[in-house]
Amino acid sequence: MLEKLYSKITPYYSNDLGDLFEWDCVSVLKHIQTESVDTVFADPPFNLKKQYGAKSNDDLEEGEYIEWCKAWIDECVRVLKPGGAIFIYNLPKWNMVLGAYMYSLWLDFRHDITVGMKNCLPPPGRLYPSHYSLLYFTKGKPKTFRKIRTPVELCRHCKNEVKDYGGHRDSINPNGINLTDVWTDIPTVRHWKFKSKDRPANALSTKMLDRVVEMTTKPNDVVLDPFGGSGTTFAVCESKGRRWIWVELDFCPVIKERLELKNVEHHNNTDYIEPDKLPEIQLAA
Repeated sequence: MLEKLYSKITPYYSNDLGDLFEWDCVSVLKHIQTESVDTVFADPPFNLKKQYGAKSNDDLEEGEYIEWCKAWIDECVRVLKPGGAIFIYNLPKWNMVLGAYMYSLWLDFRHDITVGMKNCLPPPGRLYPSHYSLLYFTKGKPKTFRKIRTPVELCRHCKNEVKDYGGHRDSINPNGINLTDVWTDIPTVRHWKFKSKDRPANALSTKMLDRVVEMTTKPNDVVLDPFGGSGTTFAVCESKGRRWIWVELDFCPVIKERLELKNVEHHNNTDYIEPDKLPEIQLAA
């Protein structure tokens, strides 16, 4: 339990790495100490009139939705340590507005990561939407940024490499190529082995959270997720030895079960995390 980071609130569930709160996220965030969190990952409802749980409302007026997002963003920025990272996963429509607001808070823009995803029908009169937006800002110069490499892409049919890299294939690092800001390799969560049957709503792949956590934190750092959902962020933190703070209105029992029973599988991830470069020690002659 991370009891030194809070005041006047009691978690629904705790273990050695963190605490889960069953409450409105803005209310919980107000009780967390200023500058106590290393990374924030937020995957809020997209305001698409989806049915989540009895306590959630995914059907707000547009202006009301934006003001609500600003309220939890303000608190997330307050609890974030200098150099800490904040990620917001949402529709491009909303992240355009939220990104501009984060600029107004003097956060440093790092990336607007494109997460390729086709899971809806083409709407009439518009292009086929095939990606989500993952905003990545930091509170000043990032205190942690770990380089990630991904395998050279292969054709799923012939298994040969898709690109020839301009004749410079032999120069590519044997551990893979640098992770880009376009992620087309994040699997959708359709099979029940990757999510709980007690929460049929959409869930995130552990592969995406693996990258967020590995890129911006080190073991024992604190990760905050104000929208717990199915508990993917927390499952990743548990597997990687990060401490965590989670908030969820409707599905705390689902998350607790996932953590205790470890009954939800992780997606395969072949990312390579480059080891941290430690400063050289000058030995006395």
